[in-house]
Amino acid sequence: MTKYESMLIARQDLGQSQVNDIVATLSDAIKKEGGEVVNVDNWGLKNLAYRIKKNRKGYYVVLNISAPANAIFEYERLARLNEDIIRFMTVKVDEFNTASASSVEETSAVEETAN
Repeated sequence: MTKYESMLIARQDLGQSQVNDIVATLSDAIKKEGGEVVNVDNWGLKNLAYRIKKNRKGYYVVLNISAPANAIFEYERLARLNEDIIRFMTVKVDEFNTASASSVEETSAVEETAN
């Protein structure tokens, strides 16, 4: 199956449990179409570079998806319809990035102290 990486940003006024419910709903849609969500990486509430739909912050979530194209179409359709998702982007990848956000932050912190 084809591998995809998708990042979505949910509204700042949601709770973490509501964000998890959104991810579960999208994951179920992918499973119904014959795909699977390999990994979910919750980055948490982060500042946005600029306002998006009057939001200054957003919950970032990265999903690694292995699915056929029709599953991605359904996933993106549901993401467009969900008013709690302010941005999303899905890209096709050759291999999944195994580093999580916390390990990337730790690595960059170590590199900064070394310089």
